[in-house]
Amino acid sequence: MPNRSQLLNPDYYLPFLFNGVRIGLVLVFAYIATRVMSRLILGLEKYSVKMMIKAGGSSDFELEKRAKTIGGVSRKSSAVIIWVVAGLMILKEMNFDVRPLLAGAGVVGVAFGFGAQNVVRDIISGLFLLMENQMRINDVVTINGKSGLVEEINLRTTVLRGEDGVVHIFPNGTIQGLSNMTREYSYYVLSISVGYKEDTDHVGAVLKEIGDELAKEEPYRTAILAPLELMGVDKLGDAAVVIKARIKTQPLQQWTVGREMNRRIKKRFQEVQIEIPFPSQTIQLAPGLPDQLRSELKGIVREVLSERSA
Repeated sequence: MPNRSQLLNPDYYLPFLFNGVRIGLVLVFAYIATRVMSRLILGLEKYSVKMMIKAGGSSDFELEKRAKTIGGVSRKSSAVIIWVVAGLMILKEMNFDVRPLLAGAGVVGVAFGFGAQNVVRDIISGLFLLMENQMRINDVVTINGKSGLVEEINLRTTVLRGEDGVVHIFPNGTIQGLSNMTREYSYYVLSISVGYKEDTDHVGAVLKEIGDELAKEEPYRTAILAPLELMGVDKLGDAAVVIKARIKTQPLQQWTVGREMNRRIKKRFQEVQIEIPFPSQTIQLAPGLPDQLRSELKGIVREVLSERSA
């Protein structure tokens, strides 16, 4: 403990002042280094996208998504390294001996490794996700049965945002099934039900006509990559013939194009009088029933059907 004379001596506080200044400089340097690395990685992202576009092989949108994904992980990793080093430097300025801490890091790391195998597995799986380009930020994927937009890809976790706004977080090591719906291109599949009395060749021609019209109009012209592909009669159902078709689009545009196709199909089929069947029920009452009983039964049936449809 310092005595009274030492506390009254201004020179006693000079080492603390210098240490405080050096700690402040370390914090400022770490902040500047983090910003510089972030800008440098962002510049490398843009440069790598330009180089990959010149080399060809994928669309600009796909290359930008991959560069953004890898860049995001790189920025986070570099920031962690910078601030860990800054923390060690601050501890040294506060007269903590960091050498035993560094020497013990190996032993602690071994113990941590045995106790955190799942974390190590998640990080290794995250590295493979990035290297193999299985998914990127802004892809729409299905992971372990859950679908959503990829908002974040970290070394340990992947974050999806569902259609209803729910956030799903998956440790990378637990990903057993991955389906990417927006890699390079997408398809919207149409299953059109028509009545048995309709000429399927005529229905196919109408569908092709609608697809060709849509492909010539903005904003759908730039979203559609190929003409409507008519796949033919897919199913002979109990009450309808199912005709299947699909249309190739830019990633993430299949739902916009598909909804517009459905709207136009409904409208055009009404114009050209192509029947779109809907579920119906026919109830046959036994002959010979009294008129009053028949009327009462019909009323009961109507009430039941109205309750089921409500």
